Amino acid sequence: MANKETKTKQKSLALDIVSSIETKLGQTGEASKKIKKSIEKSAEKLAKKLAKLMDKNEKQEVKSDKSGEKKRKKDSAKAKKNAAKAEKNAKRSANTKASETAKPTVTVADNSKPATRPVPNRAKATPAPKAPATRNARSTSAATQPAESVDAPAPTE
Repeated sequence: MANKETKTKQKSLALDIVSSIETKLGQTGEASKKIKKSIEKSAEKLAKKLAKLMDKNEKQEVKSDKSGEKKRKKDSAKAKKNAAKAEKNAKRSANTKASETAKPTVTVADNSKPATRPVPNRAKATPAPKAPATRNARSTSAATQPAESVDAPAPTE
């Protein structure tokens, strides 16, 4: 059915286009058969394009209506859920206030001095780290021995 409706729309639109163009041509002068046929063909093509655009717009309107309904349903569900949460929270806060008033609170007057804030110990300056030991024992022993022993003759074997 939708096909028949679109085709009738296209035909009526094409006829309207042809008639309006022919009236304009009639005002200027006579038109030949070839001109009339080309006008009809181009009018049909234009009518098809216009019909597609109109259908597309109608579909978008229907789609937006459906999405609007979905959004309204979703918002109403969200509102109900939030109302239930608010009610639950109100009950909970009422219960906590009631339990707080039921429990007597004991306050003790404190006449002592306020607690002083502990002062952190200041760290002593740390010495520079020692140089790491090397694998070569001769170089470390020479560096740690006094200069006199370095000048001494090397033992012979």
